[in-house]
Amino acid sequence: MAHWSFAVPDWAARIEAGQSLLPALPIDRREYDRATGIFDKLRLPDVEGKPALKEASGEWFRQIVGTVLGSIDQATGERQVPELFLLAPKKSSKTSYGAAFMVTALLMNERPRAEFLLVAPSLAIAHLAFTQAVGMIEADEAGFLPRRMHVQEHMRKITDRRTKASLAIKTFDASILTGIKPAGVLLDELHEIARSPAAERIIGQIRGGMIAIPEAFFAMITTQSDQPPRGAFAAELKNARGIRDGRTPGRTLSVLYEFPERFIKDKAIPPAWKDPKNWWMVTPNLDKSVTLAKLEEMLERAERDGDGEVIRWASQHLNIEIGLALGSDRWAGAEHWQAAAETTLTLSELLTRSEVVVMGADGGGLDDLLGLAVMGREKKTGRLLLWCKAWAFTSVLERRKGEASVLRDFEKVGDLRVIQRLGEDMDDLTDIAEQVLASGKLYKVGVDPAGVGGIIDALGEAGIRGTEAGGMIQGISQGWRLSGAIKTMERALADGTLIHGGQPMMAWCVGNAKVEPRGNAIIITKQAAGSAKIDPLMASFNAISLMGTNPRARGGAAITLLD
Repeated sequence: MAHWSFAVPDWAARIEAGQSLLPALPIDRREYDRATGIFDKLRLPDVEGKPALKEASGEWFRQIVGTVLGSIDQATGERQVPELFLLAPKKSSKTSYGAAFMVTALLMNERPRAEFLLVAPSLAIAHLAFTQAVGMIEADEAGFLPRRMHVQEHMRKITDRRTKASLAIKTFDASILTGIKPAGVLLDELHEIARSPAAERIIGQIRGGMIAIPEAFFAMITTQSDQPPRGAFAAELKNARGIRDGRTPGRTLSVLYEFPERFIKDKAIPPAWKDPKNWWMVTPNLDKSVTLAKLEEMLERAERDGDGEVIRWASQHLNIEIGLALGSDRWAGAEHWQAAAETTLTLSELLTRSEVVVMGADGGGLDDLLGLAVMGREKKTGRLLLWCKAWAFTSVLERRKGEASVLRDFEKVGDLRVIQRLGEDMDDLTDIAEQVLASGKLYKVGVDPAGVGGIIDALGEAGIRGTEAGGMIQGISQGWRLSGAIKTMERALADGTLIHGGQPMMAWCVGNAKVEPRGNAIIITKQAAGSAKIDPLMASFNAISLMGTNPRARGGAAITLLD
């Protein structure tokens, strides 16, 4: 049987016109009306007068309820909309609507002893969701729901006395969610759940447990992350966008309240996304759970707290994806990093376009990344071109479990390699160095003088030797002495004379960089960054230190050396 298409390639035009973001699907209208009819009768227990959702909820969410829960094929018993990915901003009543969604699913269910789960990222959100679900049952004026449902407060569990099916509300935990076979699961705030290193594995297990149940559904409801998307959230967001845009096949109903690209890349001051007259597009629950005046008030407060807080506010209330973490102690170059991206820039292209090339290396300890930067000066234009690579030993993922998922993301796109055996990173570095040397354009390699024995050996294997004056390996002084290189890169990013490959790993490293003033200088150190990794960025500073000497390739004349 052919499955339905969930593509909405004209979503940008729809959101600007205030139209539905759901695809046109051949839903059985009777089942759709049955689902929305049950949902409409539930009441919000924490609002004065306990209004019914028919009046209190937004039509946007009612359409989602009818489409997902009303999509069981009556002939085959199979649910035609088995997955939902909903991206909606804070203050959209997601937790309350999610609780109502799951109570509706429990009431519609015909499978004996079916298990339904609402999974929250924290105990506080789980408690709120359970309180909302129980409150909706208790608010039934006819008394039908209290008689039909058995509530176990200590277990956060609601059981339908007719079918013995149950709805349990839990926090995200591997021990609780492993081995389950649910008929329906709703993950609340996926971007928070994705911080767990086990998130992708557990989500895979949830999907696997549903295979034997044809009417099972898996719903994910989330706000945009207040950090660059990572792990399971990044993967599910990418998949949902691909399905919505028609680029990826799939059976996920993807409803994403986010600005079209032109609003995000707008260079006007202020940019289009910051204009309150455009906020309605990404605020489906406007004038129900949130008002425009309240959003403007929150933005004004964020602006008083600095750019970093404005970006965080925009991610949570306008669903704007963060590319860099911009705190008050951020590196000034971070503000210009994304605008300098040229995503088609590869190492091979950099070598082809450059007249001279330098390299920088940094790190390589068991608790560090090994960062490598290749920087070229473009023929004719003189622009600087930057490409980076990193390596991490498996121990980094064990010791820094909070960063494991994001490092694995970089591994998937090829920016980083996780090595199993010591020496594999140096073998790779040798291969890259040989490729750069073979171009005939290499001037020097800049390294942190401390602890570089392995790097120097790897470069030597590639034929790059000499740490003495005039040699091809140059020690780059660190600490405050690196201040000039840091400022040089800031200016090059700001004036458009430095172009990089738009690598996600480098955006992460740049976002991790913290600045400390030291007299008239500034420093960026691994200590200032804390557990967050910046080694490839430090390698880039080493490289630009060399490029600042106006070098020429070894085959050219008048090589200028550092003092």
